[in-house]
Amino acid sequence: MQRRDFLASFAAVGVGDRLLATPLESTTTHTPAHGDVTIQYLGTAGWLLRSGSAALLIDPYVSRINGPPPPGAAPYSESGDARPVYKWDDTAVADKAAIDEHLAAADVILVTHTHYDHVLDVPYTALKTRAAVIGTESTQNVMRAYDVPERQLLTVRGGEDYEFDSFSVRVIPSLHSALDHKHYFSSATAPAGLKAPLTLRQIHPEGGTLAFLVRFAGMQLLAFGSMNYVEREIDGLRPDIVIAGAGQSRHEVYQYTKRLMGLLAFPPIVFPTHWDNFLAPYGASQRAALESLHAFVHEVSVAAPRTRVIVPRYFQTVSCA
Repeated sequence: MQRRDFLASFAAVGVGDRLLATPLESTTTHTPAHGDVTIQYLGTAGWLLRSGSAALLIDPYVSRINGPPPPGAAPYSESGDARPVYKWDDTAVADKAAIDEHLAAADVILVTHTHYDHVLDVPYTALKTRAAVIGTESTQNVMRAYDVPERQLLTVRGGEDYEFDSFSVRVIPSLHSALDHKHYFSSATAPAGLKAPLTLRQIHPEGGTLAFLVRFAGMQLLAFGSMNYVEREIDGLRPDIVIAGAGQSRHEVYQYTKRLMGLLAFPPIVFPTHWDNFLAPYGASQRAALESLHAFVHEVSVAAPRTRVIVPRYFQTVSCA
């Protein structure tokens, strides 16, 4: 299969302080080997992938608490926001109603690292769906604290390549974003023996960062959860779709977008991830984040003119048939 022979063309268009993905007339046709693939953006670094009867979640986080900001960033404060403000030593719980509404089923949950905006909702989601959780030891120790059964926990460190019924997952060692003007560094891991409920500080040790290559329906999708990567680990991969970190901290990495596009041989489709202000509730303005996102879209257009950038609305389903 040719890498560009599977997806209709899309264009990203700005509307106020939001971007919409608008489908254009299809220029090619392709019938996936195992059923259509759809992609849904959950906000932050969260995604729902479906292919036939299979459903995979990546860093699912829909609680959108007003928690501590990333290093070097400002707290979130907007008039009319009645949500409680959480500090590091506060206990935050997942928004079960939001999870029940948006994360109905999953076979596998892929967790790139153990920061709260990636992992807070995973224990309840795993218990609800009985999905397998693929993540680092740090992630799995948080799962164990919330009594997620051991049979659901697939602990990885990077380099694993696992086959499932209708898809496969290659685990790729990666790097976290260079936050706070490159001052961010963490070697912490959530320890064994934790007991829920946990504070935000307890569920926040990074524990190492991963990326994932998912193969399904005759396609390959490469997903990142941060604005960084290990060059040698992705050089030579040829994904059809890349979920690429597009937040402001990408500017701390040398020629981040240009190098990424070249290493992956100019992938046909890019979905930006982790570009929004995850401290803001759904429906709030993302104007400042969208300014940076527009710049990322431009960077891709310069580095890879044939690559199309798709920016879905929250919970909008994009078909990749």
